[in-house]
Amino acid sequence: MTLSIRSPLLRRAAVVALVFGGLTACQKNDASADQVAGKLNEAAQAAGQKLDQAASYVGQQVDATKATAQQNLDSAASAPSIKIDPAALASSAQANLQNAASATNAQLGKAAALTGQGLETAGRKLQEWSAQSSASAAASASSSASGDSSDAQKRMDK
Repeated sequence: MTLSIRSPLLRRAAVVALVFGGLTACQKNDASADQVAGKLNEAAQAAGQKLDQAASYVGQQVDATKATAQQNLDSAASAPSIKIDPAALASSAQANLQNAASATNAQLGKAAALTGQGLETAGRKLQEWSAQSSASAAASASSSASGDSSDAQKRMDK
């Protein structure tokens, strides 16, 4: 990690040192060079401690991020992978399609059988109706014909 004057922490430390230096210089009392040096030394030590704290915090954050990333990698590596065999998938699809076709064919066969039975029943009923209708018409015609012949006979007798 390289430190430059562009770092906000370094700028603060430099400003603190300049402020302490300026305050010390502005005082009207006769401060000795040792006192000024001591004050500057204290300010530098405080700035150094702040830098150490900041570096420690950054280091902790980097370590925590590394640990989290490693845990994510480890859990991703241990997760089961899903493999799909195209041949098995195609075979399964074909079997399902054949089962569906077979079931459809069976249902169509049942429908055809039921339709055939219904048509057969309808045909029988139509034949019965036709036979009854013919018999009824013949009986009606014969009674009408016999009635007509007896009328003719009666007329001739007169």
